[in-house]
Amino acid sequence: MAVVSLGFVVARFSVWLQELSGDLSRRMEGHRVGISLPVGVVMMILGGLLPLLAAWRYHVVNRDIEHGKVSADRGLVVLVTAMVTLLSGAMIVFILLTAGRP
Repeated sequence: MAVVSLGFVVARFSVWLQELSGDLSRRMEGHRVGISLPVGVVMMILGGLLPLLAAWRYHVVNRDIEHGKVSADRGLVVLVTAMVTLLSGAMIVFILLTAGRP
């Protein structure tokens, strides 16, 4: 839920900045969202997929426990960790690149 919420905030970040600036002429030119919209949407998609992946993994592990054959599978953990790390890196780069802009 937190990933989805943060994704929404990131996606709406540029709209909020535009409204905060109060620059009417900039609004007339068209709405520019930059990278915040795609990053936010990807975060919302990831946040929506995480419960599905967790439910699927729970089902697989539960079935293996019932059959008495439990084995460690780190693939999903590595995948989710990589996705969150890449999104975090993209957000850090975005913040650093836009920090000096008014």
